[in-house]
Amino acid sequence: MTAHRIAILALDGVMPLDLAIPAQIFATRPETPYETTVCTPAATVHTTGAFTVHAEGDLEQVRAADTVIVPGTQPPRRPPEAVLAALAEAHERGKRMVSICTGAFALAAAGVLDGLHATTHWQYIDDFARDFPAVSVDRDVLYVDEGNVLTSAGVCCGIDLCLHIVRRDLGAVVANRIARGLVAAPHREGGQAQYVPAPVAVAGDASLSGTREWALQRLSEPVTLRQLARHAGISQRTLMRRFTEETGTTPLQWLLHARLGRARELLETTDHPVDRVAQDCGLGTAANLRLHFRRVLDTTPTAYRRTFGS
Repeated sequence: MTAHRIAILALDGVMPLDLAIPAQIFATRPETPYETTVCTPAATVHTTGAFTVHAEGDLEQVRAADTVIVPGTQPPRRPPEAVLAALAEAHERGKRMVSICTGAFALAAAGVLDGLHATTHWQYIDDFARDFPAVSVDRDVLYVDEGNVLTSAGVCCGIDLCLHIVRRDLGAVVANRIARGLVAAPHREGGQAQYVPAPVAVAGDASLSGTREWALQRLSEPVTLRQLARHAGISQRTLMRRFTEETGTTPLQWLLHARLGRARELLETTDHPVDRVAQDCGLGTAANLRLHFRRVLDTTPTAYRRTFGS
């Protein structure tokens, strides 16, 4: 595979988790083309943790990269002019620009987000909208994909965005393998809410994780709201409320995206006809599979297989 150079730009006040997420997901692996370098504008930068970062790369690596990722800082701040110039230059050269959390402030200050939709951490989104009126702010999403410019909401939403990028680059199988290695949650589409009352599932008997796992084992079968509620031992109304609290989406939307994820894996790893793939993932017919692929992924099953099929 042709090497794809990724520069992760750590700015002063960088949040350690925001920095670690892309460094881990885009780490060099035999099945990926990524060559990742952490870059800093100075010899060292301070993090919000009790340590500093001394990186191998600098702004020259940012200019040379194929993808530039800017993790968030606390508080969000305007970077030095040299940093803004490097970001603007990379963007003008058609490089993929990505921010995690409040890293969107840096991209916006460099003019990268002008005229585009973008998001950032919900606690700072009002400040972001006020400071950058040329940006269309999406408040209730995990991440925004504008093609060559992508932004994520707060902190752990960076996991969803980075896995989305891997999935876009290399397909669902590789992305799911990385997610399993991270023990990360199943793929979440960007349109879900970034802030829910219980962003981490409740442990033990109160959690619906067992019911979700039960459903994942039966994606080829019709799974109704009534069946989910019966398995969880609660009413349908309570299931709807608790499911949304734990996942940020409804049971039926969650099932749809799980089925699409299964379809993507089948298209990548088998030569089954599209109608069989539709049956095996629970979407019934090839026409229904094509409909949801077009709506959610903006492509067709055949085109997806042509791109990612083994």
